[in-house]
Amino acid sequence: MGGRYICYCFKHTKEALQEDARAHGRSTIMEQIIAASKAGNCNCAQNNPKAR
Repeated sequence: MGGRYICYCFKHTKEALQEDARAHGRSTIMEQIIAASKAGNCNCAQNNPKAR
């Protein structure tokens, strides 16, 4: 899968989220990202080259 990352911590792309949503009727990847972020296991500000 190519494309730009929307999650630099877990290396997820927009295309991966769209495919996941089509396959499951919702984005289980986004649910995982949100859960990891709430648990403090996300470091996007440091991992994202644009620092956000």
